Amino acid sequence: MADINRTSGSMALPSELSEQVLTKASQESAIMRLADKVDLPGRGVTIPVIVAKPTAAWVAETEKKPVNNATPGTKLMQAFKLATIMTFSKELVRDARALYNAIVAEGPAAIAKTFDQTIIGAVQAPSASNFDTFANCTAVSIANANNGTYLGLVAANANIATAGGRMNGVAVGAQGESLLFSAVDTTGRPIFMPTANDGSIGAVLGSRIVENNGLYVAGTSPNPNVVGIAGDWTQAKYGIVNGIEFSISDQATLDLGNNTVINLWQQNMIAVLVEAEVGFRADTACFNLLTD
Repeated sequence: MADINRTSGSMALPSELSEQVLTKASQESAIMRLADKVDLPGRGVTIPVIVAKPTAAWVAETEKKPVNNATPGTKLMQAFKLATIMTFSKELVRDARALYNAIVAEGPAAIAKTFDQTIIGAVQAPSASNFDTFANCTAVSIANANNGTYLGLVAANANIATAGGRMNGVAVGAQGESLLFSAVDTTGRPIFMPTANDGSIGAVLGSRIVENNGLYVAGTSPNPNVVGIAGDWTQAKYGIVNGIEFSISDQATLDLGNNTVINLWQQNMIAVLVEAEVGFRADTACFNLLTD
């Protein structure tokens, strides 16, 4: 439980809070639930990438075996800082457990939502070179008309296979989830099977489905809205440096923009800074955007 130091205005948070918030962020983020996590040091890490898969051939006795000279490529996963500041009334500190619960509930959701929105293209990425996004991936429509949801997912599955991947996961926002719930295949049967106990919301075409409201990009005419992403998630990696870090103050002055500031001491408030250094790399050819 948190403990407020009345003389200095500082607050000591329990050591287990960072791990709880990191776990919660991973559960909130659809991308983190599907992608593979790797250890990410502060200086970054080089991820191996298979440029060309080897091939085999039948050979007769004494004949030469085929040689594959494919050279693995690499990608640098770089850490970029993602942060939010949450403000609370000082009265909340009287019940330290309430503050503790608020941080666990609100901090991870904010980080997870922005992380997912960045990767799907709704938020500007921190780097154009060392942080991958799906903003320019092939888009397929899963609109409901004329079995469009089912046929769109089949098309995405084919596109991903052509790129050398295997569709094994679908991440959707609330809008995409609604399309899946109401969609049927060519025989009139629902394609969405909401029966899962692995933290997902079901499966479609053999692919696990996860949901986060951040997975939505409003389209501008004539472009449709983006409601999800389907792909081969073995080809996506994320990392977090040193978990999630915290800083708490009741003395700072916060700039809210538009010439608006909050003086924490004057207004009997405290502020909690939650930040994480994260990275993301993927073979974007193995993913398709889903639109409505």
